[in-house]
Amino acid sequence: MRRAALRCTLALAGVLACATAFAQSGSGTAAPDADDAAAEKPGLRALLHDPKDGKFDMSRWLLERKGGFLPVPIIVSDPAVGYGGGLAALFFHRPAGAATTRTTADGRQQLVPPNLFGGMAMKTENGTHAYGGGAMLHFKDDRWRYTGGVAKASVNLDFYTPGRFTEPLAIGYNADGLVSFQKIARRLGEENLYLGLSWTYMDLDLSFDVAGDAQRFTPKERAQTTSGLGLSLQYDTRDNSFTPNSGWLGQIEGNFYDDAFGSDTTFQSYRSHAFAYLPMGGERFVLGGRIDMRWANGDIPFYRLPFIDLRGVGSARYADTRAATLETELRWNTTPRWALIGFLGAGRTWGRHNDFGEAPSQVAKGAGVRYKIASVLGLYTGIDYAWGPEDETLYVQVGSAWR
Repeated sequence: MRRAALRCTLALAGVLACATAFAQSGSGTAAPDADDAAAEKPGLRALLHDPKDGKFDMSRWLLERKGGFLPVPIIVSDPAVGYGGGLAALFFHRPAGAATTRTTADGRQQLVPPNLFGGMAMKTENGTHAYGGGAMLHFKDDRWRYTGGVAKASVNLDFYTPGRFTEPLAIGYNADGLVSFQKIARRLGEENLYLGLSWTYMDLDLSFDVAGDAQRFTPKERAQTTSGLGLSLQYDTRDNSFTPNSGWLGQIEGNFYDDAFGSDTTFQSYRSHAFAYLPMGGERFVLGGRIDMRWANGDIPFYRLPFIDLRGVGSARYADTRAATLETELRWNTTPRWALIGFLGAGRTWGRHNDFGEAPSQVAKGAGVRYKIASVLGLYTGIDYAWGPEDETLYVQVGSAWR
């Protein structure tokens, strides 16, 4: 389920709130009249345009208007689930009096993100559908962070046998149920280091297109309820976690599933990943690099195996107990608003049926276009088109494609 391609993933970022001031006409300290009071409330056009360049921009709409939201179309063309679509809505909120920046241990000013709430619903041609909501919240000048969400989904996917000596066999199945993820993290001292505690819960009804295919898996591999606690350590120096221009993020996490936490099976999953961004030519070009390692041990349900997570590679297409991904991306800021990107990546899975040296690499590449839709947030949105080993895929992106 976690690798079921249809996720409207949201990346939160640092933000410097818009500073608005009203210059009163006349002299002295006279109170504004009715016309002046009305001027304090900008119209719709003013809320949707940047006063600096006059371009379409949603910064003021998202941060100043009560109830302002960012609508995000969901376009699905993942070969794992077919074509489809839906809609997500993102709401931004900064509590009155909340700090917009903080001073790091090395004296730099770092943006404090706003709170973000979101909801989504989608459906695809193969019958997959999902709806849910979540939030990313910040407390005490970003000393505490909460990330969480709940979704109800019915996902139709294929699980592929390794195919080392024979052609891979696609086993069709449906996973229908509830997924919940809850995480709280605390910054350690004044560093950019966060220690997190999480809980992941899935309660799924599994069925197979061919009833006899269930016998290909052990009872533990067909476990329908998984519940586990996780620990994570994250270090983040990115200038902007919506669409970074510089800095890097590194995180290592472990999740432990056991009947003591309500799980039907016992296993452990781990992930270690890093994203880095290097500006070149000022910020005319931004070169990004990503490395992602995932592994699992124990009685792992087949739908929870690590997988290759790359634009252009179908969800659940390549999975095993070990997975590694490398990817690079170059963004060319052609104008202050528009950018073009190109990306190239490769992934490999191994573990149960072969070792790392015997596993083939799966390569994907693509290109995209971006528009800076909220300059105060440094938030870009756009579309990517990717070519993978078997298929071509379209993605709508809000912020960075790397999660």
